[in-house]
Amino acid sequence: MKKHIISIGRQYGCGAHEIATKLSEKLGIPYYDKEIIKRAAKDSGFDEHIFTFYDERPTRSFLYNVSTDGFSNIASNGLALEDQVFQYQFDTIRKVAEEGSCIIVGRCADYILKEDEALLTIFLHASDKFREKRVIEKYGVEPKNVAKEMKNTDKKRAKFHNFYSEEKWGEATTYDLAINVAKLGIDGTVDLISEYIKAQG
Repeated sequence: MKKHIISIGRQYGCGAHEIATKLSEKLGIPYYDKEIIKRAAKDSGFDEHIFTFYDERPTRSFLYNVSTDGFSNIASNGLALEDQVFQYQFDTIRKVAEEGSCIIVGRCADYILKEDEALLTIFLHASDKFREKRVIEKYGVEPKNVAKEMKNTDKKRAKFHNFYSEEKWGEATTYDLAINVAKLGIDGTVDLISEYIKAQG
């Protein structure tokens, strides 16, 4: 099988982590999730907690929160800490892609790796009913809070993506595949992506 770089964008509660994990096992392609944060932290010398704090969060508006958490929001080289964090994370994503086939969920990978001919971009979405059930069961969110949690999480992801990317988060025409997970289920989605990749060679 030739090299495949699979970037998966998603609405909150679609099961992207589970889908990526199963796809990794099915295709024998490594799935990088928190490993990206660990590697970026190691390369930068920054505490891993800083990368976790900023993970897929929109910029600027969070500077005050960071400063009150005890971080300095302006680094010694004059760049805002958040900008350095994202730069190291983006560099790590590029390195991972250079190493070979991989699966990356979120983190603007579709834009960062847009020049890579091996890139396949996917966006996972689903009905509110499907996602609400998963968020309640998987993450323990109270039913009365689930709609707000979903809306806020997706809003943050969209802001983060749209800040760095020229493409609009979640717009079907900007992805190679846009899949309704509620229609196919987790395993059906894995099978569809797998067959698509196999058809590419």
